Amino acid sequence: MSVSKPSIQHKNTDGLAAIMKSSIQNSTDIDKSRFVVLAVDDNLNLLYSTQAIVEAKGYQCLIADGGEAGLNILQSTAVDILLLDLEMPEIDGFAVLRKIHELQLDTDVIVVSGKTTFDSAAEVFRNGAIDFLPKPYATERLVATLDNIAHKRELKNHIRQMQNQLEDSERRYRFIVSYSPDIIYMIDHKGFFTFINDRITDLLGFLPQDLIGEHFSALIHEDDLPQAEHVFNERRTGDRASQNIELRLKSADPLVESKPFESSSIVIELCSMGIYDTDQSGTPYLGTYGVARDISDRKKDQEMIRFQAYHDLLTRLPNRELFLDRLNLSISQAERNNNMLAVLFLDMDGFKFINDSLGHVIGDNLLQRVAFRLQKTLRETDTVSRIGGDEFNILIPELQTQEEAGLVAQKILDAFSQPILLDQHEITISFSIGISLYPNDAGSIDELIKNADMAMYHIKGRGKNGYEYFSDHMQSIYQHRHSIEQDIRKALDNQQFEAYYQPQFNVFNEEIVGLEALIRWHHPDKGLITPDHFIPIAEEIGLISDIGLYMLEAGCKQLRDWLDQGKEPVKLSINVSAFQLAEQDFDLVVCELVNRYRLPRHLLVLEITETALMQDMEMILPRLIHLTQCGIGISIDDFGVGYSSLSYLQTLPLDVLKIDRSFLSCIGDDCDKACIIKAIVAMARELKLDVVVEGVETDQQLNFIKDIGCNIVQGFLLGRPLPEQEISKLLTLSSGVKAG
Repeated sequence: MSVSKPSIQHKNTDGLAAIMKSSIQNSTDIDKSRFVVLAVDDNLNLLYSTQAIVEAKGYQCLIADGGEAGLNILQSTAVDILLLDLEMPEIDGFAVLRKIHELQLDTDVIVVSGKTTFDSAAEVFRNGAIDFLPKPYATERLVATLDNIAHKRELKNHIRQMQNQLEDSERRYRFIVSYSPDIIYMIDHKGFFTFINDRITDLLGFLPQDLIGEHFSALIHEDDLPQAEHVFNERRTGDRASQNIELRLKSADPLVESKPFESSSIVIELCSMGIYDTDQSGTPYLGTYGVARDISDRKKDQEMIRFQAYHDLLTRLPNRELFLDRLNLSISQAERNNNMLAVLFLDMDGFKFINDSLGHVIGDNLLQRVAFRLQKTLRETDTVSRIGGDEFNILIPELQTQEEAGLVAQKILDAFSQPILLDQHEITISFSIGISLYPNDAGSIDELIKNADMAMYHIKGRGKNGYEYFSDHMQSIYQHRHSIEQDIRKALDNQQFEAYYQPQFNVFNEEIVGLEALIRWHHPDKGLITPDHFIPIAEEIGLISDIGLYMLEAGCKQLRDWLDQGKEPVKLSINVSAFQLAEQDFDLVVCELVNRYRLPRHLLVLEITETALMQDMEMILPRLIHLTQCGIGISIDDFGVGYSSLSYLQTLPLDVLKIDRSFLSCIGDDCDKACIIKAIVAMARELKLDVVVEGVETDQQLNFIKDIGCNIVQGFLLGRPLPEQEISKLLTLSSGVKAG
């Protein structure tokens, strides 16, 4: 049933308009000096800064150091606006809000706090605050908020005056509302507009004259009509009148429907009261007067606070808290429906190297692309959460068999078989995925996630890029790995690592011509641990660079000590991981060490694997050139097992090729590997590079090396890795020492 427009008689307002026009120039600004602002915080520096800003804008400003001092001022002085911190010792901001409510003080409260969670923001509004500014605040926003509240208080004062003297104050009323930042309206006793100010045009696109005579329901969002029936045409007055009621108003812009990222409505905060004719007996109801403030920005801020509380801001995926909440709900549903669910723990293989080598900007972009691809791969009922770094949790509810979880894991692996193109870099990634099932593997949330984590580490230890179901035997493996991780951290702090040195000999005169520094771990309980038992774990937990820096420091210091003792100078080779090489300041750190210990040129040699060199040649080449300029030698370790292309040998500033031990495995059996060694030695000779053959363990291998003209070898046949005290005995002041 349509609502017809009421008949409305209009007064001649030409004279009134002329009077208002003449008054505009002198009345647009409120008198800010009449407003008393109180700032309450336990940070004195912030208080003084706030006081200076507020007073510079024309307000009176008092300050109080803490909640107790603030309450004393509030109970003794009329305060218009309170700037209130939440987190204060003894009496916090919430206690101050409750006391203001208890005393019914006429004070508008703006919470200014660094505690920006959704729950804290919601609580301050429930306790009577009218706005919330996160720390650190922008000065412009603080001043704008003060101005808006001061203006609103001024308007409320005028509203009270106009309710008692409506006819006498009509001219002043119309001037104020015409320039109000809020929508001000009047409707008659049937709900039809009799007045609405020009602000309606700015906010919603309606012309005031088009709304006069229309029912208020034409403005209200359909979903909010039931509530609006009781508050938009409010009949009550005084304390029972509607205050700070939130509603949605519809936009008049027909184009807004075709703009998917724009809203077709705004959120307003409504204060309304009934208007009665006090000159007649029985106080007949005339209509409603209301003020509607646009709070769309505030609502967006509140939504953002809520979003930040439950989502990862980089990927916009649910965070751990939201994931746990959904997992808890899914467990309850699984119990009711007698089905299963799966938790997948995903760890991106090699992400730290990508992040270090290509930079954090590309690393962040990669995580965003990965998050998007994961969401596209899963069902809408599944939940993927980023729990930190390159780790993700996935919840797969409503499973009938455990094989379904494996199909999802394989689908994820297949989805990432294609590279991701970022900033002209083709990045191929893979995941190690652990799967834990409810109720088969665990009965609680914590156990489900922990067991999936164990299964993930199990597949990572078996070569990565795959998935594994949790099983009970993984408990001991996980505990052992976790123990190793903790012990590695302690070993760095307690200096449990030690450098051993394996000699490199000239095969023709059997003299020591170089040493390779090899790390050993003197565990307080487990004794001597070789690097193959802890280096892979150190790489995964991000400590390999710290261990590598320790070896560089120890090697340079030892070289300096031997030189000061008059020992024969020999080259010292130290292994460098791909993770170290990817660090932007790696070359600067090494050059600084060489200069600090005053090492002769090319006495320090860095051994780098072919794989590490090939990760990003464009990035690595300038660092290698800088290292050679600092007098540091460069050796390719495990040469021959990495890449078939040899063109980089002419590009890189190399000094040594170190032939991998695998090529010696079949010497004497007429295998093709012997020919490869001969070819490498001949090629190195043409490129004027030294060649070191490692892994020499038999006399037959040694004789073969002599026959092909390679003169530097390293292996157990001639010398094992020894601690510093023993290797020092082998170094003499003159021509070196014979092998044996």
